[in-house]
Amino acid sequence: MIPDWITVSDEVAEGLRDGRPVVALESTLITHGLPWPTNLETARKAEAAIRAEGAIPATIAVREGRPTVGLTESQLAELAECKGVMKASRRDLGAAVALRRTAGTTVSATMVLAHAAGIPVFATGGIGGAHKESDPTRPLDISNDLTELSRTPILVVCAGAKSILDLPQTLELLETFGVPVLGFRTDVLPTFYVRGGAGPVSCRVDSTRQAAEIFAAHVTMGGKGTILAQPLEQEIAVPADEFESALLQAQSEAAAAGVSGPKSTPFLLSRLADLTVGKTLTANQALIVANAKLAAEVAQELVALSFGMPRPPKFA
Repeated sequence: MIPDWITVSDEVAEGLRDGRPVVALESTLITHGLPWPTNLETARKAEAAIRAEGAIPATIAVREGRPTVGLTESQLAELAECKGVMKASRRDLGAAVALRRTAGTTVSATMVLAHAAGIPVFATGGIGGAHKESDPTRPLDISNDLTELSRTPILVVCAGAKSILDLPQTLELLETFGVPVLGFRTDVLPTFYVRGGAGPVSCRVDSTRQAAEIFAAHVTMGGKGTILAQPLEQEIAVPADEFESALLQAQSEAAAAGVSGPKSTPFLLSRLADLTVGKTLTANQALIVANAKLAAEVAQELVALSFGMPRPPKFA
């Protein structure tokens, strides 16, 4: 039974009840990750890619204090142009609800809300991770995405971890937290915008059936989140030297401006889009849509396996 503190659209609720494949989508890419009108265009393309595979898209956000799973077309358009939207990770969901805020949900918050609704598959661009720290006196900046993966049973389909991160350290943390990292037709963790690898994945899979079977087995034995990562197509990827040059400049500007914490990633992504003359923006849109398609295919396989998600308890 879906908890009463969450709103689930009729389409998504009926799909879950009827055993149809449903794919969750985050909303910070709409509110903080991409500029208007690319944000709305990308969200629509991701939803269309999921529908084309016979699955139901469920874009997730908090609307005026109400966690909402499955935004309507009008709600999606409204969110894309809304100003002053809160960026909510798992930590911030309580505040967003109690203060009746509208919020874009990050990977961690989307995982929480998708699981509450009973959705086992979630598509995004790239996960967060450990940030690079040149100053040893500064506190560690590690995304809540990693800890959420260690405690919430969701299959997160992505293009790896964002290239702005310390990727080897991110992989080490995922291993520490017991999170399987599946490479879809790749032996290494993809690096988001750039074609390449950050280190070996824990397991390579060559079909969506394999991915679904591994995730189902992991959860059945008490495991939690799993990553399924596929690399960006070569023709869309940003050349590594160009990306590294742009990233160094963006990081320097962020340090000079005193940007840190939750504001760091949106700032860097925005500057990278400018410095690469839109190449990272094009890559970001392409990989989000590709991941949505792959997630829908895996969701279909999970339905074929009759895999059912354990639901969290209702609030007292």
